[in-house]
Amino acid sequence: MSKSDLPPSYEESRQQSNGQQQHGNYPYPPYGYPTQPGVNTGPGQPGIQPQAGLWQGPGYSSSAMPTVMPSFITPGMFSSNPRDAEEVSSAGVWDSMRVRHAFIRKVYLILAAQLSITVSIIAVFVFVEPVRLFVIQNPAIYWVSFPVYLITYLVLVCCEGPRRRHPWNLILLLVFTLALSYMAGTISSFFDTKAVVLALGITAIVCVVVTIFSFQTKVDFTSCTGLLCALCVVLLVTGIITSIVLCFKYVPWLHMLYGACGAIVFTLFLAYHTQLLLGNRAHTISPEEYVFGALSLYVDIVQIFIFLLSVTGSSE
Repeated sequence: MSKSDLPPSYEESRQQSNGQQQHGNYPYPPYGYPTQPGVNTGPGQPGIQPQAGLWQGPGYSSSAMPTVMPSFITPGMFSSNPRDAEEVSSAGVWDSMRVRHAFIRKVYLILAAQLSITVSIIAVFVFVEPVRLFVIQNPAIYWVSFPVYLITYLVLVCCEGPRRRHPWNLILLLVFTLALSYMAGTISSFFDTKAVVLALGITAIVCVVVTIFSFQTKVDFTSCTGLLCALCVVLLVTGIITSIVLCFKYVPWLHMLYGACGAIVFTLFLAYHTQLLLGNRAHTISPEEYVFGALSLYVDIVQIFIFLLSVTGSSE
């Protein structure tokens, strides 16, 4: 029997098994390999058993593992739902939008109350004949209401304290609304009933169309402040010239032209003040300025009505 036919010895079988395990099963480090302190390196090697529940390997010790999450980790970073992070980041945007929507609703509720008072007073002055005659025969009340209108308007526009302090802001706004309503009713009493009703109807249509257009369009009227100021100067000069001419001779077409120009200018102002409420244009107003927002829209609408009344009344 040759030596090659003999079965392998115990040491040879150990060496063969160790060689196979080293290639396929990632064995423990052999003798002489530098080991990590505190790590069990295999049978017959000195070391300490690792703690249960901790993974350890070469180059990593239990003291190197972090025990708390870093402060820069935000909620939703490791969420299973990818939309959670978007919801967290957009929470402030949604809060801002809700505040802006509540602000717009408050402004239009106040504006609706103001317009209801104005339309009611105009209807009484136009349709009730004794009241109409009293207003026409007593123009002094009109001239008393004018400084009240002007003073309250300047206080609400120029003074931030009274404009934001409740309930003084609402009281001043009510006094202003009554004064301007009386002035609009007095002017309406000098015109025919059909002309007043026609002016009211056209004003309502114009306001609805301009409001919808201002909310939907991409044109930013708030960036045209210089143009609107120039139009105001032109309207003022035209009004002075028209007043001088009409004092000497009444020219119907000149009266109608001035009324049409004034209605166009204040229609642009209505679009400008409407977009100031949106909060996504070049210029905007604070959500705390709901009195100023309602005041601006209300003045624009009343001025449109008065200028249109000049057009419809002159055509009679």
